[in-house]
Amino acid sequence: MSIGRILLTGKNGQVGWELQRTLATLGEVIAMDRHSMDLANPDSIRRTIREIKPALIVNAAAYTAVDKAETEPEFSMAVNGTAPGVMAEEAKRLNAGIVHYSTDYVFDGKKDGPYVEDDLPNPLNVYGKTKLVGEHAIQAVDVPHLIFRTSWVYSARGKNFLLTTLRLAKERDELRIVDDQIGAPTWSRMIAEATAQILAQLYSPITHHRSSFTQVSGIYHLSAAGQTSWFGVANTALEYARCDQGGGVARLIPILARDYVAPAERPKNSLMSNRKLNASFNITMPFWAASLERCLSEMVL
Repeated sequence: MSIGRILLTGKNGQVGWELQRTLATLGEVIAMDRHSMDLANPDSIRRTIREIKPALIVNAAAYTAVDKAETEPEFSMAVNGTAPGVMAEEAKRLNAGIVHYSTDYVFDGKKDGPYVEDDLPNPLNVYGKTKLVGEHAIQAVDVPHLIFRTSWVYSARGKNFLLTTLRLAKERDELRIVDDQIGAPTWSRMIAEATAQILAQLYSPITHHRSSFTQVSGIYHLSAAGQTSWFGVANTALEYARCDQGGGVARLIPILARDYVAPAERPKNSLMSNRKLNASFNITMPFWAASLERCLSEMVL
């Protein structure tokens, strides 16, 4: 079974890096970075897609600097809001499908309990607003699509909360970490593996891929099972580091979100239900702490 050419954006990002491996079993992956396809330039996007003529576009690229987006709203909108719509239009021209990744930050965090796909978005910051525009741009195009909302993504590379915490724990005596915002930290590898499993189902030889893809088109929540706070993530990571190093890492102090000053407001509740994902594709995401420990086990702490 081969999908054919798969155009992957954001190859150096946390999710894109892992997707290069998981998608390789499904087709010919042509991976792009921001230098080979400029997502802030619609002409660059159209030109690249028309040259490659992919059967599937997987957009793992995004402007993810949440705080910086507050002062760069136009650039954030170009990459997160406009570019996905352009890709969807080009996918339609080619009779192709598109996979796109969105975020828990499209919600305001005021709900009691996990968000479901039909809950009304109400982003609190520029990043969340531009990601929501990207979702709408894809949905406005009559093209087979999968939009996966995920949360608190981390990996052993790039820039993320986990790596920042581990670095600062070696540099400081204590760290003050927010303990009243909850979510499900999700390893980028789990996102990439779930994506590949779903695509393998849709492009199975026993199904007509376009018709099956069209039937399941929509938004799906895809994040780790369970819940914790940012403090919980840091505490689990540093407990692992202490065991691995025999001590020598910072002491953690839990604080309230109101005591952590940042340009962008974050939702208090980032939990999302994976029930639709499980019902549609029989995908069960692993518990957040188990994945975190697996990731840490592969790192040199």
